[in-house]
Amino acid sequence: MQHRSEIRFLLNGRNVALSDVGADGTLLDFLRIDQRLTGSKEGCAEGDCGACTVMVGRLTDGGLVYEPVNACIRFLASLDGCHVVTIEYLGGPNGRLSAVQQAMVEHHGSQCGFCTPGIVMSLYALWMQHEHPTVKQVETALQGNLCRCTGYAPIIRAAQEVTNFGTPSAEHLTTERDSVVAALSSLRDGKRVEVAKGDSRAILPADVDDLARILETEPTATIVAGSTDVGLWVTKFLKQLSPAVFIGQLDGLKEIAVTEDAVTMGAGVTYTEAQDVIAQHYPHLSEYWDRIAGWQVRNMGTVGGNIANGSPIGDTPPVLIALGACITLRKGDTRRVLPLEEFFIAYGKQDRAAGEFVESITIPRVSTGYHAAYKISKRRDEDISSLAVGMTVQVENGMITAAVLAFGGMAATPKRAAAAEAALVGQPWSEATLAAAADKLPEDFQPLTDMRASSDYRMKVAQNLFRRFWHETNGDTARLASA
Repeated sequence: MQHRSEIRFLLNGRNVALSDVGADGTLLDFLRIDQRLTGSKEGCAEGDCGACTVMVGRLTDGGLVYEPVNACIRFLASLDGCHVVTIEYLGGPNGRLSAVQQAMVEHHGSQCGFCTPGIVMSLYALWMQHEHPTVKQVETALQGNLCRCTGYAPIIRAAQEVTNFGTPSAEHLTTERDSVVAALSSLRDGKRVEVAKGDSRAILPADVDDLARILETEPTATIVAGSTDVGLWVTKFLKQLSPAVFIGQLDGLKEIAVTEDAVTMGAGVTYTEAQDVIAQHYPHLSEYWDRIAGWQVRNMGTVGGNIANGSPIGDTPPVLIALGACITLRKGDTRRVLPLEEFFIAYGKQDRAAGEFVESITIPRVSTGYHAAYKISKRRDEDISSLAVGMTVQVENGMITAAVLAFGGMAATPKRAAAAEAALVGQPWSEATLAAAADKLPEDFQPLTDMRASSDYRMKVAQNLFRRFWHETNGDTARLASA
């Protein structure tokens, strides 16, 4: 296997090649400290406030795609073969304001200005995709950007008026697209990349087979996909990752296959990349998917990483367990398939051997039954779940024949509610039956009290969701709204 000892990427309008790069160096530190590009701010250092937002362009099967990401938790080593665009580059070589920046000025979208560069980057990425965005699209794009001064009304007005100040086709990021594609293509040499800074080592496998080989020799290495959680290990807990194996660049982990029976996606598929196929084949997850973090995090975070992390409050495991999902685990050339619900053993412990990694997730396609997904959190957007629930109930001739009720935030792992499920099966499909099942939840869970919610609150909300499930699936939206 050929190796390369430097990461190579484009930063705004120039080439960058770095060999002195550790596993835990962040893009934001590189921009602000090394490059003196101080337009990107550091606020929360956890991907929550959006002040550090930049755009990262990468080559995909669909061409060059730019996405807003959080520079504070994006590791520098992960940028090989990418185009990093900061606020300083939006105006182009003549120094003028971009159309988005001009719209923000004209509509008074900034006061203290600390959050403004990140907001502009998110709105610019949205504008490149949707020249005339709706209010909902703007609000979704700004989920990961907090503004405490201005308020969002003038920012939303600015986002909807951008085309009064220019068109995407006239922006230099559009006019230079062919040259950027050519430059990024030339950086893709198919080699494994190994870089280090002191004792901190970062490894970028050449492909998935190379990943398997690396993990056989480095079984204790930290696997970094989107770094939306691992990034906080560094910024909040000052943890050393070395050696870290970065997999976000592996095309073999980004494949999505749809068959008559199932949807299979590689473990490296991001939430954003999965969004369209999820909305098409599992429409009850569409709104839920938009509530997973903010846009920047969805562009980085992966479904496989959310599973492999093993968190009891991960957003995707409960809803995927309810759909009967399985995962494929790989070690070397050996693979095994495991029902997702069996992957979680105890808090912080999963059924994964040293050197083994999650390769793909397979979700059965379902056309019958009732399905629901709920997330309860303190904030509606960009927040960790206090409670996450996936529900699937099969009904034939008015009788419940099967039920899967999966909960996150109620135990040390994502877990099914066995007693509540048993109370449903064989009973008539009715509100009374669901209420009786809800009464069984204390037999399944004794939730914790923590900063996100109390034990009593979690249990009460979980039980109330049975009632909501009934009213939603029976079209009783008026009664639900007043409940």
